[in-house]
Amino acid sequence: MAANMGLEGPEELEQLAFKRINEGKLKEGLKFVLRAAKGYEEEGKKEDAARLYKYLGYILLERTKLIEKSRPSLLKSAYLYIDLIEKEITRPGVNLDTLDEYCSNVLEVFLTLNDERNLMKYAEEFAAIYEDLGNSYRDNDDITMAIRAYESAYRYYKIIDSIESYKRIAEILITLYGQVAEEKLEKGDLKGAAEAFYRLASFIRSIFGYDIHFIEMMDTAAKNFEKASKLAYSNGDLDRTTSCLVKAQYAYLLARNFNRAKLIGINTVRMLYQIVSSHRANSNDDMAAEKLAEMAEALIGIGKIKEAMETYKSALETRSDMKFRASVRLAILKQFAASKGDEDLLEDIDTIEYYTNKKNYPKALELAEKVLLRKDELKEVANMLHEAEGIYH
Repeated sequence: MAANMGLEGPEELEQLAFKRINEGKLKEGLKFVLRAAKGYEEEGKKEDAARLYKYLGYILLERTKLIEKSRPSLLKSAYLYIDLIEKEITRPGVNLDTLDEYCSNVLEVFLTLNDERNLMKYAEEFAAIYEDLGNSYRDNDDITMAIRAYESAYRYYKIIDSIESYKRIAEILITLYGQVAEEKLEKGDLKGAAEAFYRLASFIRSIFGYDIHFIEMMDTAAKNFEKASKLAYSNGDLDRTTSCLVKAQYAYLLARNFNRAKLIGINTVRMLYQIVSSHRANSNDDMAAEKLAEMAEALIGIGKIKEAMETYKSALETRSDMKFRASVRLAILKQFAASKGDEDLLEDIDTIEYYTNKKNYPKALELAEKVLLRKDELKEVANMLHEAEGIYH
């Protein structure tokens, strides 16, 4: 077997590596991981090589707790991803999802290595790349892609705390989301318009803070979610009705219109009880779980935490979903931010929602958990949440 080893390609070496690791032969497995990574690199398969070097670096860090041991592999991974970024941005049609993945891998490595200089250097470079992409999409009237690129630029300018730059991007995004909202309203897409107003509000807040400008725009979002719920109800679509109502409830909360938020929340919970029963009667467990998670959010919004956690537990027992875990944490954080008028917390919520909108639920969940545990006043709620998830301390 060993004699033929040199004849095997990186794919076979990688398979063998993970077979050894799963058998508990870690040292031998990691040697094969390294050989596979080098093999991929020689064949010009940079993405596979970068992935394996990164894996190797994190395993070494986990095992030894020494950054120095993992540094060579992690740096190798980062620089391969940087090569991939340069290649991706020269393509005629840049794939933003791929680019996002490469950029976040690079920054994750420098963050892990506590390499502040490179973290800032590359965050600034990536911000400029995304701003240029946003400009070119905007010049071609591709508003959807322009928004995606500018939102990434905004995040990276935030990392380096370039206030002038992120406020400049926020102003562009306010204009673009305003256009989207108008177009959606003209087409009668009230839910789409409400979502655009909601995003618009968050960029207004990044310029003006948690003040009347933000509150008025969030109130506009809430009213449009409410109108969308009435339209869905008149069409007999109860699932869409309640989804819009929960969004309206939270937009009213953030607009600090607590009475309206509470009234909507109470009515939505009532409606959701019936909808969950109906889905269960039809053996539609997936939708029942979806609506139970939504009910948990509505209950959190009206301050009924204990009931919310029982409902949430029931949702997870029906279907364990990372999306539920992220959305319930977001609900807790939004309710708390609204009650305290906590602008810093809204900043965190904004980042978490950026990842949920991209359907990157693992990242959203990781950030939401960190923020939740950081707030002393939310310790008790966090404990109840973990208990509902079967995590005991």
